[in-house]
Amino acid sequence: MNLDLPPGGILIGIGTDIIEVERVRGVLERQGERFLERVFTAEERAYCAQMAHPHKHYAARFAAKEAVSKCFSTGIGAELGWRSVSIYHGPRHQPLVRLDAQGEALLRQVGATHVHISLSHTDTVAMAVAALVRA
Repeated sequence: MNLDLPPGGILIGIGTDIIEVERVRGVLERQGERFLERVFTAEERAYCAQMAHPHKHYAARFAAKEAVSKCFSTGIGAELGWRSVSIYHGPRHQPLVRLDAQGEALLRQVGATHVHISLSHTDTVAMAVAALVRA
């Protein structure tokens, strides 16, 4: 097993977010597919849908999108959309960030080359920490 760490470098930005899992469950119950399609990529929806408690995984990804937007100091909006950030898993099942063209352009604009992400959730809260790094 390859245990190489992701590339290091100069820290450009850092962001964090925490959300109550129940809040995400409530939005899912009220808005269903409309919420999922507005906020999550097809890749994220496919991953979360296969889980025993999808709302916990959606909550962690929601927090990740917020944390990444805070790294960029933009928030979610015109410069970085909800689906500009997609969380997927690498070969060791580690969370990784995939950016769309808008996100990639923003990454270049701020002088970063990578987005690192860490996720965690319990039955009640989900959180994420994201860092922009220039290798």
